[in-house]
Amino acid sequence: MNIKTFLIQNKKIILIQVFTAIFVVALSFLAMFSYLQNNAQKVLSFIAKNYENKIQDEQNRDISTEIKESATGDLPNVLNSFVTDESRMINLVKKADPAVVSIVVSKDVPIIEKYYTNPFGDLWGDNLFSLPQYRQNGTERKQVGAGSGFIVSKDGLVVTNRHVVSDESASYTLYTNEGKTYDVTVVARDSYLDLAILKIKDGSGDFPYLSFADSDALQLGQTVVAIGNALGEFRNSVSVGVVSGLSRSITAGDGQGNSEVLEMVIQTDAAINHGNSGGPLLDSRGLVIGVNVAVAEGSENIGFALPGNAIKSALESVKKTGQIIRPYLGVRYMQITKELKEKNNMPVDYGVIVSKGKTDSEPAIITGSPAEKAGIKENDIILTIDGERIDEKRSLSSIIQSKKVGDKIELKIMRKGSFITVYATLEKSNPK
Repeated sequence: MNIKTFLIQNKKIILIQVFTAIFVVALSFLAMFSYLQNNAQKVLSFIAKNYENKIQDEQNRDISTEIKESATGDLPNVLNSFVTDESRMINLVKKADPAVVSIVVSKDVPIIEKYYTNPFGDLWGDNLFSLPQYRQNGTERKQVGAGSGFIVSKDGLVVTNRHVVSDESASYTLYTNEGKTYDVTVVARDSYLDLAILKIKDGSGDFPYLSFADSDALQLGQTVVAIGNALGEFRNSVSVGVVSGLSRSITAGDGQGNSEVLEMVIQTDAAINHGNSGGPLLDSRGLVIGVNVAVAEGSENIGFALPGNAIKSALESVKKTGQIIRPYLGVRYMQITKELKEKNNMPVDYGVIVSKGKTDSEPAIITGSPAEKAGIKENDIILTIDGERIDEKRSLSSIIQSKKVGDKIELKIMRKGSFITVYATLEKSNPK
């Protein structure tokens, strides 16, 4: 039988088998399509995850390579830098802490007792109309204040704020962070800065002390550390911040109705409160750049510190003379601003106008002062000193305080519309 005859005789069987095979293949494709449709999300997620892992592995290898290259090259190790900075700060505080002290103010205060009197005597009985009265029954020693300070010499000189030790009838005790106590005497109080220098009575010891940096080299954003007797309770509390502003002028009050203008102070966001007064403001090396002096009431993270260079000058004066001696010119004045110029139609918008105070006891020119000897008169406008312009950035007072007793200074003055030059020799102020 040949093939042709075979195909003719088995035509139906062959067709059935071909259609069966086609049907089976079609069902297989349908089944595969259905599977892919139902699991497409899983398949795509699987592919995406593998791709993401591959990219992450490549990034990790790049970072690892960068760190290794950094560690072996000139750049600092990125990871170790955090540990190094933290360790440096801890070591800074450990080194500075022994020289930072708390100052406790003690005073004899009256003991007040309560008693009763009967204005009608025994007429209406002993207690019917008894009225309370008060009287003093002796005194007792009590703590009436607290502040901070820091030791600045091996023999026990201590820097603090004047308002911390302003009461001449009180006594002052120094507490170290180790719990030791020392009696101190007030050597000098500064009439220009809110500053005082104390001396530990037991001056034979070898005291730890802090050194000063150049506060004129400070930069905005520089890291600073404040240490002090926070709130008068928490000794040697530490806060960290940055230099927020330079050469500020503020009016500082002591909470008892007294106030003073402080110029060229440092602004910082390191937490400072009233108990921190007199404590040091340190740079990242542990050197003193300022003395914490005031906070802005009703605000957060705005504190002020006296510049370290001004403190160094006062300290050197105490070491040489036993008192704080500062040069003075002897004039009262008002700072001229653009607003003041426009309001009063003044010829210039900088300098100071020499003017008397609110009472006759506050003359424009101090009798016998260098200003009087130089011929300066009331209503003169002082424009420059030694060629340095007097304005809101550089005050007359700050320029004078940068000079020395005995310095001869040149003053450019506007008097009744004319420009004149006078010379004055600075003398020492009367220390208070």
